[in-house]
Amino acid sequence: MAYQFIPKQFKNYFILLASIFFYSWGAPKFLFVILASTIIDFFIVKTLFKSQAENKRKRLLFLSIFINLGLLLYFKYSNFFVENVNSLLSSFGMENVGWTKVLLPIGISFYTFQTLTYSIDVYRGKSKPLEKLADYLLYIMSFPQMIAGPIVRFNEIAKQITNRKDSIDDKLIGFYRFCIGLAKKVLIANVMAEQADLIFNQDTAGLSMGNAWLGILAYTFQIYFDFAGYSDMAIGLGRMMGFRFPENFNSPYTASSITEFWRKWHITLGDFMRDYLYIPLGGNRVPTKARWFFNLWLVFLLSGLWHGASWNFVLWGAFHGMFLILDRLFLIKILKRTGKLTSTLITFIIVMLGWVIFRIEEIEKIGPYFKKLFSFTDFSKSELIPAFGLIGSVAFIFSFITSFAWGKKLENFFFKKENYTTFQTCVLTLFSILLFAICLSSVTGSEFNPFIYFRF
Repeated sequence: MAYQFIPKQFKNYFILLASIFFYSWGAPKFLFVILASTIIDFFIVKTLFKSQAENKRKRLLFLSIFINLGLLLYFKYSNFFVENVNSLLSSFGMENVGWTKVLLPIGISFYTFQTLTYSIDVYRGKSKPLEKLADYLLYIMSFPQMIAGPIVRFNEIAKQITNRKDSIDDKLIGFYRFCIGLAKKVLIANVMAEQADLIFNQDTAGLSMGNAWLGILAYTFQIYFDFAGYSDMAIGLGRMMGFRFPENFNSPYTASSITEFWRKWHITLGDFMRDYLYIPLGGNRVPTKARWFFNLWLVFLLSGLWHGASWNFVLWGAFHGMFLILDRLFLIKILKRTGKLTSTLITFIIVMLGWVIFRIEEIEKIGPYFKKLFSFTDFSKSELIPAFGLIGSVAFIFSFITSFAWGKKLENFFFKKENYTTFQTCVLTLFSILLFAICLSSVTGSEFNPFIYFRF
């Protein structure tokens, strides 16, 4: 609210200070690491831009990438690497490597992606570097989307950082979007999380087939409404301040193939992987289909690893990479013949099975859970967990409606329209205030439930 009364020339400084405070509130130990690396990167890229010698430019680009990826590898993957080395040493009866576990800074993956797009886009000549260090810090640390996306590439927002306009319409539309995102998180995702946790925290041996499906269905809606809700909140907050952040979801559960699903799910990650990894690897412009399929599979393997330093995420990436290859071999042709409804249902089931791998980090427990999903002998014993109750049932029904039936129409009305009638504005404003009040009441009366993607 205070931002609206700040003079235009000080608005960026205000957002930056708020962003630093926001990050230090959640991860004070890592604030100076983030600030120091960002400042160093700013001057490296500025020197890169001014340099005329191509060899020097390449060395500076390599240095920038090395620093940023080095931070990601150290903080996110060093524990994973040492744990696996020690497991290997133990299997040979050798002494383990001594190691003090490294804490993971929140949002380190999203931070790294944005620093990479800055240096690479400047090197490629897509954008000029920012003149002011404060503007670069703002781009990297802007609190609405730093922690969990959407991934905002520098060339998409460079002009907005130094010159943007925010109207009353922007503030209202941003407020609507923020409140809807908050409701997705608090009123749907958190309810689904409670149900999913009840089931996934049980001993798999005592789980019925019905409850196994109920658990993964709950998690399927939890992760979507949790992450899409955060993206809506980030886009809404940005809009209120005059920024136009890219869309991150497009009704992904209505996809009729895994290929289409990945065009609709976490769109900014898919675009980043395509432009900064898949295409540099050669994409589909390679001599053989085998190389093309390898590029696809490798990108999704790394995408899985990006989500977390655990083998289940690697397996999840390989799972989706395999289905993307099958799509190109024959699967899309088969799905098209079955009709839109059937192909969407099949794709949704495949996605749900993938979420089993994503949700269960202990890789040895994934197989038993899959067995329960298809243990038809105990189907008659399945029952809904009583704790789910009326609120959970309503959340489930609303999840289905907004994910499939009316989801796209609702998104087009709330997210695509730029102008509303006076009557629509009054109704939407009252509706948003009501949603905000309900969510605030729910949050104050419940336990802390962080966004899933904060840990990525």
